[in-house]
Amino acid sequence: MAGLIRREDIDEVRSRTDLKEIVDQYVTLKPAGIGSYKGLCPFHDERTPSFHVRPHMGTYHCFGCDESGDVIAFLMEMDHTPFTETVERLAGRIGYELRYEQGSGPKREEVGRRQRLLDAHKIAAEFFQRHLYTRQATAAQQFLGERGFDDDAARTYGIGYAPKGWSNLLKHLRDRGFTDQELKLTGMFSEGNRGLYDRFRGRLIWPIHAVAGEVIGFGARRLYEDDQGPKYLNTPETQLYKKSQVLYGINLAKRAIAKGKQVVVVEGYTDVMACHLAGVETAVATCGTAFGAEHIKIVRRFLSDDSAGGEVIFTFDGDAAGQKAALRAFQEDQRFVAQTYVAVGPNGMDPCDLRLTRGDAAVRDLVSTRTPLFEFALKATIRDYDVNSLEGRLRAMRACAPIVAQIRDSSLRPAYARELSGWLGIETDEVMRAVAAATKRGSTSQRLGQQQRTPQHHDSQQFSAVRDGSGRARSDGERQGHPRGDSQEQERPAEVQLPNPREPVARMEREALEVVLQVPDLVPEAYWGHFDSAVMRYPVHQALHDSIVAARPEYDVNDPRGGRGWLEHVRGQLPEPLHGYLAQLSVTPLPASSEQQVRNYAVGVLTSLVEMHINRAKSDKLAHLNRADPQRESALYQQLQRELLDLEMQRRSLLGN
Repeated sequence: MAGLIRREDIDEVRSRTDLKEIVDQYVTLKPAGIGSYKGLCPFHDERTPSFHVRPHMGTYHCFGCDESGDVIAFLMEMDHTPFTETVERLAGRIGYELRYEQGSGPKREEVGRRQRLLDAHKIAAEFFQRHLYTRQATAAQQFLGERGFDDDAARTYGIGYAPKGWSNLLKHLRDRGFTDQELKLTGMFSEGNRGLYDRFRGRLIWPIHAVAGEVIGFGARRLYEDDQGPKYLNTPETQLYKKSQVLYGINLAKRAIAKGKQVVVVEGYTDVMACHLAGVETAVATCGTAFGAEHIKIVRRFLSDDSAGGEVIFTFDGDAAGQKAALRAFQEDQRFVAQTYVAVGPNGMDPCDLRLTRGDAAVRDLVSTRTPLFEFALKATIRDYDVNSLEGRLRAMRACAPIVAQIRDSSLRPAYARELSGWLGIETDEVMRAVAAATKRGSTSQRLGQQQRTPQHHDSQQFSAVRDGSGRARSDGERQGHPRGDSQEQERPAEVQLPNPREPVARMEREALEVVLQVPDLVPEAYWGHFDSAVMRYPVHQALHDSIVAARPEYDVNDPRGGRGWLEHVRGQLPEPLHGYLAQLSVTPLPASSEQQVRNYAVGVLTSLVEMHINRAKSDKLAHLNRADPQRESALYQQLQRELLDLEMQRRSLLGN
């Protein structure tokens, strides 16, 4: 069993990873003040940059949609990967060995081996791409051109060419320092009596990417008549490449899928390209296998397959094999809450042929005119019977009734029963009875199956995504939880009520918190005492204040993690629903352009805060003084006068008067 990653290792990975370097892969960032950057938010559409990154603090925040978090949260949102997998990827990136509790994780040598395999695939992909533009690749260039793909399309999808010969790629990778033992594990080579030789020779090559974008395998299309191999030859099963868990094009389609709540499942590499180029950017394809349960798990990450639903659209050829594939997809459909559809092209054309013969609009129309999968499955079943006879119609009804009974949304069953009644010319009541009987048989079978099946226990993963006060997914709350896609709903703390930023006291308190969070090293020591004793008017600010005071004994100005270390100490003291607000305050640009200006600003803000609290204390003391009787409470009266004088001296000292 995979163990739980130790918290100190998670903290170390977070602190040693450059947030800006990661964000730069997804967002164009521009300087926005000292140590701050901003760009267009990757989580929502906007024209004016409101997404701020503070690498020194290890935090980002969008002032447009309230998304915020650390480097782990950012990658989880962008790549839709679970918490543990994200941490392991980041650890591998910096060469850090994670330690696990209650089990074990991947060994260091396994992590290193995986990275070597990824490096070999990246170099191989570049090798194939270069050879697409050589004289040897005329057949490959012609193939692409005949299918309507130009040079820009080839470069976008990284298409390449494997030159003829037995050792072109083998020699290239050996020259780059890879051993034969490593090359055997890549799946890019076969082994004969004379040793290793290239698996892909004289073929058009498509690189196959993981969700996060790494090349993990290849698909190769036959080009020459003397090639005795299969039409399509894929990478075999390897440590990286598991065909039942791979979707071609998912790295390019994932954002469009998440945004549009739609995924279009096509049959081949060229179909994915044709759909994307035609404007259907949610298209993906399986790699030499049927769309199954593991593929559904991948898709559900992006669809957020919950009560809001979404659309899963399968495109199949109109022939018998295509219909069989659609019916097989129907068996898996019940795993989705999303509505499932089938799109069959005119004359059985696939998206690539459709785009080539009828243009981009025809591909978009194919998707927009899809048929509900339930309807497709019923009509495909009916075609197997002679509905011109009464006996044939009854047999068709008996065959279709279990399909209607399998529809998970019970509110849809009566509607489809009525449709089936019309298609077969049988009374609706009779069809309804057949469906009810099939539903009863199905429930009995399911109940018996559950009694015989050994209960399965799903191990919850440590530190999975939780929610911050804005309702946004976060990874900062390190605790045990459920991985994305789990059927159990994640805990959602109540939303935090933030003060109105236009209210003067709220603004002053917020500015003071921004200063002590972002530049604690520039706060004069004399001011820390005043800050520690300050009482904030707003509960959310008081909670942050208390966390800062509690974390300050742990703060080390020489901490190599810099502001990240300080922020982690504060975060560790803060209730989890406030982590999002903490991130927001830590990235808000300070109105200064040099270190001296920042220092002056910090002193000015804290001076105003302390003066406000001194004046508030003076008002309380003065009110108490006015209520006291100087004759009967002379001692108290004199004490209050001295305290008022002390407060006034503190105020004058603070202001330099």
